[in-house]
Amino acid sequence: MAEKRKKKGRFAFKNSIAMRWMFNSLSIIGITLVAVFICLVLAVQSLYYGGVRQQIRSTSSILNERILQISDPNTTLPAQLRSMVENFSDRDLMELSAIDASGQAVFTSSGFTPETAAEMPDYLAAMSSETGEGEFVGTIGGEKIMAISVLLPVANPNFTALRYVVSLSSVDGQIAAMAAAFGVICALIFLLIFLSGSYFVRSIVRPVRQISATARSMAGGDFNVRLEKQHNDEIGELCEAVNDMAAELATTENMKNEFISSVSHELRTPLTAIKGWGETLMQSAAEDADTRRRGLKIIIGETERLSEMVEELLDFSRMQSGRFTLLTAPVDLVAELTDSVLMFAERAKREGIALDYQEPAFVAVVEGDRNRLRQVFINILDNAIKYSDAPGRVQVAIALEAGTAVITVKDSGIGIAPEDLDKVKTKFYKGNSTRRGSGIGLAVADEIVMLHGGSLTLDSTQGEGTTVTISLPLKPQNEEETEQIHE
Repeated sequence: MAEKRKKKGRFAFKNSIAMRWMFNSLSIIGITLVAVFICLVLAVQSLYYGGVRQQIRSTSSILNERILQISDPNTTLPAQLRSMVENFSDRDLMELSAIDASGQAVFTSSGFTPETAAEMPDYLAAMSSETGEGEFVGTIGGEKIMAISVLLPVANPNFTALRYVVSLSSVDGQIAAMAAAFGVICALIFLLIFLSGSYFVRSIVRPVRQISATARSMAGGDFNVRLEKQHNDEIGELCEAVNDMAAELATTENMKNEFISSVSHELRTPLTAIKGWGETLMQSAAEDADTRRRGLKIIIGETERLSEMVEELLDFSRMQSGRFTLLTAPVDLVAELTDSVLMFAERAKREGIALDYQEPAFVAVVEGDRNRLRQVFINILDNAIKYSDAPGRVQVAIALEAGTAVITVKDSGIGIAPEDLDKVKTKFYKGNSTRRGSGIGLAVADEIVMLHGGSLTLDSTQGEGTTVTISLPLKPQNEEETEQIHE
């Protein structure tokens, strides 16, 4: 198990943000710093070598001026060159050699054995150059040098050029010191970027891991976990979003549990009544017609109630799965609303609720599903009566407003608490658990109204009553269609 965790840890690190950052960002930064380091070293080398080259050319120009001032180059030039070489003032900085017509360095300022033409590629280059100058940078005799040969400015049968040689050992030492300094600076920059980047990545990775752990806890059913917001940035916003999601999930879970409990209770009540009256009928005498009639009536009523509940649950299931469809046709809302009110007239009278409704003379035609719209009206009227206590009043009205049919159902019931008003149309939510019902009828009604292109709004004051307003777009009608609806 420990080995498995170890392998998992290696795999997690390999696929982590930190590892990807190290391979992507740091590799680019490292390559960039190496390129900058190389460019700096080459620039310094070019600068130092250029300085040496300029010094040689400056010395060459001075000596050439002195040679041009010789009055008789053919006879006195050898002696003058020998004097210039032996008394060369910059012998500590460079070596000066006089080269004869055969390509042999006859004498040098350092006193070392003169070189031959084969050992002087710069001299050969000068002889073939149009400018009369040749340069060589390389290693001769185990030492790196810069050698520049310059042809004499005057013709002479014995001597052809002066050669200047500078050792680059000290120059290369200075370049190496500069390169080391650049290397240390680049390393410090890389280390600083690595440390700051590591801190930044960790500041992202830690909250992400916490969010991941919290999400796994939520997946396991624990909706009480919360994340601590540490920064006011995108990570902080993500933590707030996860906390809000956890709160919503907890609320939904509680509503679902209450919904299951409510539905279970609602199903148990009619089933208990059906079972009780079934047993009563089995034990009653055959000639007891009144008891049998009463029992069968209750059984039929509770069965219808069960059927309505099951149909409501099926509608809710279809709504959740996206299979909730409408069979549309021209429908007269006035006729459907009137029929729905008549269905509740007897019940309202029996429960001591005054049901006020005046059927209007106009026709309000919409393109909709007749059965679904009646289901909405029945649900709203059922809630209005159910949540009203005797003596109460339910007022129903329909009006036409700018191409829209507006149905209002106002009751004098217990009302809805302000904190529940925005939630009563939510799935699983039931504002008052003391009243019968599954708590999903209003959610289904709201879905039906929206599918018809309308809206369902609630306005309520706790203890005074609730007003439900349904707005549906009217369908333009001609006389033939109106007659067909009335028929």
